[in-house]
Amino acid sequence: MELLKAKGIVKNFPGVLAVDNVDFEVNENEIVSIVGENGAGKSTLIKILTGVLQPDSGQIFVNNKETGFRSPVDAFEKGISVIHQELNLCDNLTAAENIFLTFEVVKGKKRTLSSRLNEDYMRKKSAELLDLVGAHFSPNVLVRELTTAQKQMVEICKALIKEPKIIFMDEPTSSLTIEETRKLLEVIHMLKARGISVVFVSHRLDEVTQISDRIIIMRDGKRVGELKREEFDMDTIIKLMVGREVEFFPRGIEVLPGETILEVRNLRWKNKVKDVSFQVRKGEVLGFAGLVGAGRTETMLLIFGINKKEGGEIFIKGNKVNIEKPLDATRLGIGLVPEDRKLQGLVLRMTVNDNVVLPSLPVISNHGWVLNDRKERAISEDFVRKLSIKTPSVYQIAENLSGGNQQKTVLAKWLATNAEILIFDEPTRGIDVATKAEIHRMIRELAAQGKAVLMISSELPEVLNLSDRIVVMWEGEITAILDNRSKKVTQEEIMYYASGRLKQNGGQA
Repeated sequence: MELLKAKGIVKNFPGVLAVDNVDFEVNENEIVSIVGENGAGKSTLIKILTGVLQPDSGQIFVNNKETGFRSPVDAFEKGISVIHQELNLCDNLTAAENIFLTFEVVKGKKRTLSSRLNEDYMRKKSAELLDLVGAHFSPNVLVRELTTAQKQMVEICKALIKEPKIIFMDEPTSSLTIEETRKLLEVIHMLKARGISVVFVSHRLDEVTQISDRIIIMRDGKRVGELKREEFDMDTIIKLMVGREVEFFPRGIEVLPGETILEVRNLRWKNKVKDVSFQVRKGEVLGFAGLVGAGRTETMLLIFGINKKEGGEIFIKGNKVNIEKPLDATRLGIGLVPEDRKLQGLVLRMTVNDNVVLPSLPVISNHGWVLNDRKERAISEDFVRKLSIKTPSVYQIAENLSGGNQQKTVLAKWLATNAEILIFDEPTRGIDVATKAEIHRMIRELAAQGKAVLMISSELPEVLNLSDRIVVMWEGEITAILDNRSKKVTQEEIMYYASGRLKQNGGQA
C-alpha cells in the first residue's frame, strides 16, 4: 500500500528548475533511499513532501487521498516526520524538553494560559522513546552536553512523538563515526520492524545499498531511475547519478616530493595534542588517520593559529615561526579547508566573489584599503572556471550553492592566496560522488604542482588511495607514520595503530 505519493512535482527558483516533473512514492513498511549529486533536487523534494516548501505544480496523496501540506506541522499531523541534515535542537533545553517542543503535554483536560506542564509524563515518555532507540542517557540531560550521535537520537525521538507512518532522514550519518553510523542503521531497521517507513538520503552509497529496499536516483531535478534490492549495483547507481563513468582515485598524476616545507616538533595543547612531531614536503600528500578524538583536527587548528599551542615548535622552510592567529598562518602561506565549511570556511551570506577574495584583500586592494572590484572579479571568475564551480555568476550568494560547490569555493579562496601548504579536514564529507572524485583529483594535482597537502579523512579508502605517507594518531599522540608511496598500507594496519595497541618506533616511519 502506498502511504505517500507525489505526481508531477515541479519547483522553480530564480534561474533554477530544482525539481522537474518528479513522481515519488513511499510504500508501507519499507526503507526507500533517494540518491543524486548535490543540486540534483533531493533536498528540495524532501522539503516539499514535508511541508517546508510549496510546489509550483503537482499533486500529493496521503493514503490515496489528495492533500497538500501548508507547513511542517501540517505534515507532522498527517503522519510525516523529518530529520534534517542540520540538527534542529535547542542546546539550552533538556532532551525531554526538545522531544516535546511545541507538543508539550499539560495537566488537566484543557490547555489554557494557566495550564501547568505535565513534566513527569513528558520525562517518562521521553525515557521510553530514548530506550526504544537505544540511547542510554537521561531525558533530563541538557542537549548541549550530548555528542552529535546522541543528539541524532533525540531528533529521532522528537520525530516519533506523534507516532508517524513515515520519517524522512536527510544525510543523518554525515557527522557520525563508523560505530555511530552502524547503531543508527540498526535503529532504522528497528523503525521499519515497528511499521514505520523511512526515506533515507545519503551520499554514502555503501550505507544506501546496505539499508534500502528501493533506491530512487535523481539527476538535474529529474527522477532518472529506480532500483530494487535485487538490482543494486554500485556502478549502475553512480552512472545514473552522474551520467558518466567516475574515477574516484586518479592514477597517472606524477608527484615528486621535494624539500621539507613544514615541520612541527613536540606540539602540545591541553590533553588533546601530546608531543606531536612530523614533517611534510612540497609535492606530498600527508594523510592523517585516527578515530574520533584522536587529536587530528586539534593539531591542524594549532598549525593554523585558531588554537594557541601550549608547547612545541613550528618550522616553515627551516625557519622557526610563531603562529598565534589565522592571519599569521595565512601570511606564511598556509590555507585551511575546514571540517565544517558552513560555519568555519565561508561567510554564507556573502557572494562567491567576496568569499574567494577575502583572504587576498590586503594584497589586491589599492593602498591596502581601497577595494579593486575589477581585480576581485577577475580573480574569482578565474577560480570558478579552474575549479568548475557551478554558479550562475560570481555574485551568487554562497549559501545558495550545493555542498560540493561550497567546498570548491573554500578551496578557491586559498588557491587565490597562492598558499603553499594546504590543510584539508574531511574534504569530501557531505558531497556527492562526482564532486568527491573531482576533489580527489584536485588534491593529487595540487601535490603535483608542488603544494604540500595535509589531509584528514575518516574514510580509510580516501586516506589509503590519496596519501604518500600516513600519520596515525590515537588520543592526541602519533602512533605511526607509514610510508604509502607504493599504496601497500592496509586498512587493518591503520586500525591497529589507531586503536593505540602499539606505537611504531615512537611514531616514526
